[in-house]
Amino acid sequence: MCERLFRLGLIVNPLAGVGGPAGLKGSDGAATVAAALQAGAKPRAGARAARALVAIKDYRARIALFTGPGPMGAEAAIAAGFTPQVVGSVPQEDRTCAEDTRRIARALLGQGVDLLVFVGGDGTARDIYSAIGCGPPALGVPAGVKMHSGVYAVSPEAAGELIRLMLEADLVALVEQEVRDIDEEAFRAGVVKACYYGELAVPEAGGFLQQVKQGGREVEELVLADIAAEIIEQMQAGTLYIMGPGSTTRAVMEELGLDNTLLGVDVVQDGRLLAADVNGPQLEQILAGHDGEVKAVITAIGGQGHIIGRGNQQLTPAVLRRVGKANLVVIATKAKIRALQGRPLLVDSHDPQFDREMDGYIRVVTGYRDAILYPVGHAG
Repeated sequence: MCERLFRLGLIVNPLAGVGGPAGLKGSDGAATVAAALQAGAKPRAGARAARALVAIKDYRARIALFTGPGPMGAEAAIAAGFTPQVVGSVPQEDRTCAEDTRRIARALLGQGVDLLVFVGGDGTARDIYSAIGCGPPALGVPAGVKMHSGVYAVSPEAAGELIRLMLEADLVALVEQEVRDIDEEAFRAGVVKACYYGELAVPEAGGFLQQVKQGGREVEELVLADIAAEIIEQMQAGTLYIMGPGSTTRAVMEELGLDNTLLGVDVVQDGRLLAADVNGPQLEQILAGHDGEVKAVITAIGGQGHIIGRGNQQLTPAVLRRVGKANLVVIATKAKIRALQGRPLLVDSHDPQFDREMDGYIRVVTGYRDAILYPVGHAG
């Protein structure tokens, strides 16, 4: 199997937090930054970025690091011993602004990063959210004055530890965390007005079990019910759902009250069974007549870890291209994932190019409001 490098994106807001030592209760706005620097404040965000990277320096051979120029990431990466690939540019490196952060974030998004790490405060989190929305997982390294958002690690070293766990294919949860920011002008007047701006998908290290426990082991029937509840809650009107084979997907069909082909592929839309036990050509024909969104709900084969190409060959390359990686919904119990002992999920679709495109990390639903990030590789 060819091992793909972990694509790590890094953005540093070099002026994050400069208003803190100056007692300015934030660092938003050019005037505030200028006042802080005039008062003798020194930028510290780059040093905090380097601390996070130093925690994973032993994994450099497994990481492709993409970052912004100069103080927006490259300097910190080099200081930590990395050789980064720099993307984008900024007009004034000594006076970066919110638009610089958003522009570099969009450039990193174009690089297909598996995780976007950003260094700053609540204002930076807002900029990242506005640039990537529901894009790749993101993780904040705290460097700001205001830290109301839930997207930050508790320290730079903690951020590095989370990245290390992902590299080791540990069971790192993927959770939705709020991006919040306060009105600095109101805050300076003694009024705290925190506003909600959205949510980012953030990696979080937690216990092995978060939903159902019994003697330290998952109760499979209850976990499957949790997974089914999560999938059904997320189902969207008008979307066509291809339900792959296996007992895990069968739990979803049973919760929907629909007949299920245990070893076959079924098609569901708006809570109705449209077609049962379809083959590849039939599935391609169904998709040709559907103009809307398509998702495929699949699971991993126990022990092997294949999510495509073993038992679900009805998902032909043409079908998989129509669905796309972003609309592959992988479901599995944590016990099944743990049994892989860190080996990646596998793809063998008979389309080598698609298989290579699948390399990276994918979200795996493991319970109700419970998901993890896990590596995917291809045989070859």
